[in-house]
Order: sequence, then structure tokens, then C-alpha cells
Amino acid sequence: YLGETVQENKIDKKIRYHHKIVSAEWSTESKSWELKVLKTDTDEELFFSCNFLMMCQGYYRHNQGFTPNWKDMEKFSGKILHTEEWPNDLDYSGKKIIVIGSGATSATTIPAMAKKASHVTMLQRTPTFYRTSTVGTEELVDRLKKFSSDEKWIYGIVRQQIILNQEIFIRRCIDEPEVVKEELISEVKKILGSEYDVEKHFTPSYRPWQQRIALTSNGELFRCIAKGEVSVVTDEINKFTENGILLKSGSELSADIVATATGFNMNILGDIKFTIDGKKLNLNDTVTYRGMMFTTVPNLLWVFGYFRGAWTLRAELMADFLIRLLSHMENKNYTKVSVGLRREDENMKLLPWISEEEFNPGYIARALPKLPKSGDKPEWVHNQNYWYEREVIPKIDLEGEEFIYDK
Repeated sequence: YLGETVQENKIDKKIRYHHKIVSAEWSTESKSWELKVLKTDTDEELFFSCNFLMMCQGYYRHNQGFTPNWKDMEKFSGKILHTEEWPNDLDYSGKKIIVIGSGATSATTIPAMAKKASHVTMLQRTPTFYRTSTVGTEELVDRLKKFSSDEKWIYGIVRQQIILNQEIFIRRCIDEPEVVKEELISEVKKILGSEYDVEKHFTPSYRPWQQRIALTSNGELFRCIAKGEVSVVTDEINKFTENGILLKSGSELSADIVATATGFNMNILGDIKFTIDGKKLNLNDTVTYRGMMFTTVPNLLWVFGYFRGAWTLRAELMADFLIRLLSHMENKNYTKVSVGLRREDENMKLLPWISEEEFNPGYIARALPKLPKSGDKPEWVHNQNYWYEREVIPKIDLEGEEFIYDK
């Protein structure tokens, strides 16, 4: 899908491949960003300048997962690897595999590995919520086709229905968490049966969507468990041994391969070293403006999507906002824009970038010291509600007190 989109819109003509931005320095004197770039296929050092930066790197490091430093890992005689760094040539046929972690990655990789491995054990410290299915749209598509063959018309309606379904489910997770919790767990019980200890292995202590809900299509993970191809152990790691992992309960799990699906590290602004007029930028000293700009940081927009919805929903809102902002600057002959707290915000309480009650996975907790602060007013909060933002962001007053321009 992505390849087709790139080709159809000729985006590939605009992409410089093998270019890694090492540093970005803002110069107030020249009103521009100076970028130091490494061409990774030749090790050549290049320099670029631009008037505005739109940061679109996503939010986690694709080349490096997060692996805790467990005791005696070096003593294990088999292979230890993170799912984010999976080698293409790894042959796990007939092997005993332990997958540490039970999130979205485990939900998809474990059923795939179970087809070739002799056995897969999912080792988790605490349980995760899963959805075994999503609200389907096939019936809606079939009904719409009776009225029209216009694919764009059908797509537009189906897209809105999917977005609405997601929002309804998210609201229910907040408004009636115990009801949703019971629904999710009952889906698991239907597949695993009454004798399986669902309470121990698949009943989290937090409310649904306080951490990410993993999807296992058609309950595939649980069907593998029911068939005996996969087992689940809920325990903590004491240390690694030559043959596997010793648990705090005293049990030992043997394995040929240990795959750590233990989360990831956030990729904040592309892990680029930022300086403003020679001073290193510390995002934690700034305040977020609607999750897309930062106080004191000029001519930069950060595209960060929704944790619970399609990333592209917010990316589209950000792109539309940036086009409007750049057009406004051009019409007014502005060359620089930043955001700052208004007079009414002077005594505003500063809070973490996102509240623990809102969303609290490990990768967020580890990254909070490097992320901007938020406030207790809508302008200074990274909102996670698409339906709210689709109304508010297009109506932002670009001459509001929070916008600071310079010619």
C-alpha cells in the first residue's frame, strides 16, 4: 500500500534515501535551520539549510528495541535477540523459543513462529488486554456497492465508520472500563475454555486502553495456545542460565532462542541533536503547543499521531495546519514563528507531557524526562481525541497571543 501511494503521487522523486540527519542548528541571524547530514551508503558528510522543519520520523526507534539488562544474559548458550532487530536468515525450525513480553508484537510474531518452532513459550511479567476481532466493515461495503460502484465514495463512508467505531470503543474504555474489560476477557475465555487460568494470564490490573490493546486477528494467538503449540508463563525473571531462564518462582524455562518483545525506545525528534543559536535544546524545558510545536523553538512542527487511532488521522490535521501557517506567514512577510505562553498562562501549572492516567506504557515513562511539559489548558495539551481536534485545529487563530512572529 505504501509503495503504491509513493509511486502514484511521485513522492519517490522527492525522497533522498540513505540520508541521516545528525544535527540541526537554528540561526536567528539567518532565520534558518542548518542540517548536518550523513549519507549512510558512502559515509559522506553533507549540509543542508531550510527555513522550516516538519518532523515526521514517527515515535520509536525502528533499529533498536528496548531490552532490560537481566542478570547473566551472557551465560545463555542460545541466541538472544529483540524482535525489532530480527535477522532475516534466522532458522528457528524445530527450536524451542521463549518470547519475553505479551504486547502487540508478541500477538503477531508468536503465532507465526509457532508454525515452525517445536514450541513457543510466551513469558510475561503481567497480562495484556487483547482484541480477538475488530468491528468489520465488509457488510457495509457490500451494502454500499448496491447503490454505487464509485470506490472513492464507498471508501469515504467506510473510513468514517471505522474512525467512529474506534472512537466509540475508546470512549467506552473510559466511561465503562469494567464492562469493556469483561467483554475482552470473555472473548479469550471462549477460545481457551473454562479450565484455562484466564484470571492469572489474561486479566490485567489496569483499565482497557490505559496501555495499548493488542490485536490478535481471529484470536490466532489463543488458538495456538488451545492447540498446545504455545504456552503462557506469568512470572518474573530471576536470571538467565546456560539452558534458558530461571524464574523468581524457582521454575526454569529451557530454550534454544530467546526473543525479547519487551517494547521500544521513543525516537524523539528523530534522535537529532538540536541547538538554537548555539545552545543545546532540552525539550523538557519547553511546553508543548497542542502536541505539535514547542515554546521557544522556532519554525518547527512535530507530527505526532494518536496512540489509540490511526496515525495518519492526526498527520493529516498537522499537514493542513502547517500549510495554513506557512501561507499566513508568506502573506504577512513573516520569516520566523514560535509559540509562547500567554499572559493568562503565566501561573499555569506545568504537568508531564501525557498523564499516567491517560496512557502509561513503559516507553512513555522512560521518555518523559526528555519530552516537553504540558499545561492544564487546551492549547498546552497533547490531545488524543480526533473528533475534538478535527474541529479545533482548523479554526486556530494564527494571530493569537501564543504565536510569536518575526519579519
